[in-house]
Order: sequence, then C-alpha cells, then structure tokens
Amino acid sequence: MKPNYKNWMPKGMIYAGAAGTGAFFALYLAVRLTGRISSGWRTALLAIGLAGFAVGAVSTTWMTLMYRTFSYDGKRQLSRRIIEEIAAHVSLAEGSEALDIGCGSGALTIACAKRNPGARLLGVDRWGKEYASFSKKLCEQNAKAEGVQNVSFAQGDATHLDFPDEHFDAVVSNYVYHNIPSRDRQAILLETLRVLKPGGIFALHDIFSKAKYGDMQAFLQRLRDMGYREVQLISTTKSNLITPFEAVWMELAGSALLVGKK
Repeated sequence: MKPNYKNWMPKGMIYAGAAGTGAFFALYLAVRLTGRISSGWRTALLAIGLAGFAVGAVSTTWMTLMYRTFSYDGKRQLSRRIIEEIAAHVSLAEGSEALDIGCGSGALTIACAKRNPGARLLGVDRWGKEYASFSKKLCEQNAKAEGVQNVSFAQGDATHLDFPDEHFDAVVSNYVYHNIPSRDRQAILLETLRVLKPGGIFALHDIFSKAKYGDMQAFLQRLRDMGYREVQLISTTKSNLITPFEAVWMELAGSALLVGKK
C-alpha cells in the first residue's frame, strides 16, 4: 500500500481552468462562424472570447506546472522536500505530544511522527470543500501505509484551537494560514503558540509576505519580548528548497519557516 498525499495544487482547479478556457474559445469560434450578430456586439464578443481564452490558457498552464512541481511522485518533489525540512526542526523526547495544524493529507504529521517514534502526534484540520480530496480518512490511510502508529487526526479550527494553554511540546504547520481569510494573521500565529508548553519548539511554514502578515520582523521581536527563544524566520529561497525564480512563478515569494523555542 502506497501513501497518497495528494497535491497542494488540486486537480479540480486545473480542470476548472481548462473548462473555462475551452468555453471562451468556443465563444470566440461561435461568434466568428455566425453572421447574425451586429458588428458592435460581434467585436465585443470576439474580444471577450479571445481575452478569456488567453488568460485561461496562461493560468491553466501555470497551475499544471505548479502541480508537477509540487507532486510527491514527480521529478522536483517540492512538497516532500518542504515537509522534510519542517520535520527536521522537530526533535521530541519520549512521551512528548505535538500538534500539526492544518494537516491536510497528513504528510507533515506523519513525517514528524516517523522522526519521533516515542512521541504522539495529533493532526487537526477543518478539511474544507476547497480541498475536498483531503480528509481525516485519507490521513489515517496514509499513516497506515507508512506503518506509523503514533499519530491521530481530528477536526479542528486554526483560529480557535480547542486545547488548553501550554498543552503541547511542539506545534507545526505547513502552508496553511495564508489561506485563512483574516486581517490579522499574526493573531493566528499567537493562537498557535498559545498551546505550546514552556521549552516547547515550533516550526511553522507559510508565505510570510508583508501583504499577508504585516511586519514579521516586528512580530519576531514581539515573540522575543514575550520570552520565546531562538526565534528565526528562514526564507525557503535561502535554504536551497526553492530558487528565487520558482518562488515568483509559483507565488511563493515570502515563503519561509518560522522556528524557535518557547
């Protein structure tokens, strides 16, 4: 049995893009082949059809390239490399408990569990309709396929974690918070860190751009002032996970690992 971690670029989005591109091209051809439309409407519809086709073709190609790059089974395997990089920052003692927020298909939860067989890992996710192929059942199937037993999965909300303060020895997350509609994503980070024990470690990966998070350097200083230790923001373009060119075309500019200890 082989694990199936899916893809960060859902196939449904690619299919929808391709369908939209085809629809615009069909509109263009229909207008070109009919003579029953007034010249003004004809010109406008031809322009709409052609512009829609061009935009759709570019976006569908871009999504397809992202799908191939993120694929766990492809040549680049960027998703796997990022997951392993995050997990490498998590070292847990026997009997420790760790939380993976937004676990998706269970990849990061399982990677951390494999590195820390004496610890317990819990993955939580809301498993929304935008990532309909991800589910609790899929996470459990992947854990079974990997032969990992020190994991469990449950429904959860990253903005309001149903756990007491200082409950976990580690918290991790991958590529989650930028997808959550919010005017203050730093507050979501603080909610994540709320459940971390003193001395606990955290490794959080996301697109920490100023547009999405505001001033992250000021946030790092805020964490230090709160007593967090060894707080770092490590750009994925500087850790050889991704090139600056790839960061731009895959919209991962600002992608980084926020790591440290409480």
